[in-house]
Amino acid sequence: MFDLKGKAAIVTGSSLGIGSATALYLAQCGADVAVNYRKHADEANALVEQIKALGRQSLAIQCDVSNHEEVGRMVEQVISELGRLDILINNAGINRDGVIWKMTEEQWDAVLDTDLKGFFSFIRAVAPHFREQKSGRIVNLTSINGMRGKFGQSNYAAAKAGIIGLTKSVARELGKYSVNVNAVAPGLILTDMMNDMPDEVKQKSMDETVLGRLGTPKETASVIAFLCSEESRHITGEVIKVDGGQYI
Repeated sequence: MFDLKGKAAIVTGSSLGIGSATALYLAQCGADVAVNYRKHADEANALVEQIKALGRQSLAIQCDVSNHEEVGRMVEQVISELGRLDILINNAGINRDGVIWKMTEEQWDAVLDTDLKGFFSFIRAVAPHFREQKSGRIVNLTSINGMRGKFGQSNYAAAKAGIIGLTKSVARELGKYSVNVNAVAPGLILTDMMNDMPDEVKQKSMDETVLGRLGTPKETASVIAFLCSEESRHITGEVIKVDGGQYI
C-alpha cells in the first residue's frame, strides 16, 4: 500500500468496476474519497459505508460528468465537505458500439461527451485549486483501444485517444505548479460490464495477452494509487498500460 494519509480524492464513475476498486484502494491507502455516480446510487452508498468503515471520510455525489455545470458544483461540494482536494481520478465512461457506417450522431456524441468532455470538465474544475495549492495528482483512465483502435468502437477509441492527448497537454500546463498528470490504459479487465460479453470475445482478448489472463480491477487500482503517491513524484505525462501484454 502507498501512503495517502491526509489526502482527499474524487473518483468519477466509482459506483462499479475499476472506479469502485480504485476508490476503495485509495481509502485503504489513507485517503478520504468522494464517490461519483450517475445511476447506481445503492452501490455508491454501499461503497461510502465501506470507506467509512476504514476510518476515512467519504460521500457519494450524483453527477452527470457530461454536464459541465454539474461537474463544477460537485468539485466545490467535495472541497467544502472534505476540506481539501489533492487527487482527481477521471474514470467515468460509457460504450455505444457500432460500425462507422451504422453509428448514429447520438452514439458518437454520447461517448465523446462522457468519455472525453467529462474528463476536460473535471480537470478544468480542479485546475485552479491545484494551481493555488501548488500540488495535485490527476490520473486519467484511457484504454489500449485508444492506442490501437478497435473494430466497432470508433467513438470509444477516438475518445480514449483524445484522453492521451489531453493528459500530455495538461501535464505540460500544470507541471510548473507541481501537479502530476498521467494516464492508465487498461486492457480487458474483469468487471461487471463483462457479464454480458460473449465467452468467445473474452477468450479472444485473453489470447491476445502474453500473460494468458485478464486483469482485475484491483490490479488497475494499485497502479492508479502509485501514480497518486510520492513514489511517483517524478512521473508526469505518461501512459501506463495495465493489460498483461495485450497491446504488444
